[in-house]
Amino acid sequence: MENNFLRFKKVNEQETELYIYGDVRRKDIIERWFGLEDQERTDAFTLKDALAQVDTPNLTVRINSYGGDVAEGLTIYSLLSEFKGHLKTIVDGFACSAASVIFMAGQERVVPENGLLMIHNAWTEAKGDSNVMKKVAEDLEKITQPSLNIYTRKTKLSEKEIKEKMDREEWITSQEAYEWGFSTTQERKNEYMQALEADFVYDLVMKNKSLQKEVKELKQKTIKEDAWASFFNKKN
Repeated sequence: MENNFLRFKKVNEQETELYIYGDVRRKDIIERWFGLEDQERTDAFTLKDALAQVDTPNLTVRINSYGGDVAEGLTIYSLLSEFKGHLKTIVDGFACSAASVIFMAGQERVVPENGLLMIHNAWTEAKGDSNVMKKVAEDLEKITQPSLNIYTRKTKLSEKEIKEKMDREEWITSQEAYEWGFSTTQERKNEYMQALEADFVYDLVMKNKSLQKEVKELKQKTIKEDAWASFFNKKN
């Protein structure tokens, strides 16, 4: 059994692999109107039909996606969570936004050393008066909540800690993912190569995290030095 569109592949009688690469979304109006297909897109409706064909006890879902529609991501998460056998999810490159929610469906979850997760609040575009904007803000908080619930239930972090990370659009490394409980298994760099763009973003994220660590250490050092200076000034 193989489906090029969804990248479903029956490896053997025990395992099927599914590749969720590209955007997590439905067809847009142009694609529907002209009957076009986007090979770098996964939607819940098509995945539902493909899942019904899986006849192996083990399913491995490999993910490399910047995310997409919240509704599609949550639906795919639910569909995968209902899989009767053993479900393993692996980040081949990135699992961002809605794709990180899909990743959490796995009973066994792997973020190799070259992989990254990214979590954030739901966002949208809107126009209107202050009443409209207030309503949009309220709606976005509610739309964000299901993802927040999933992360909290599946990880070692509290809802408050998860919310803080989502507020600042947190990139999560392999080590952090394992320590915080987003992943359940540690593995070394996998065989699947990322695109040059993904490699660039990965390097940028890691440099940013290193810089943040240096800034934090510098702040702590400054606070300690200021505290000592204040102490001795008071004595004088």
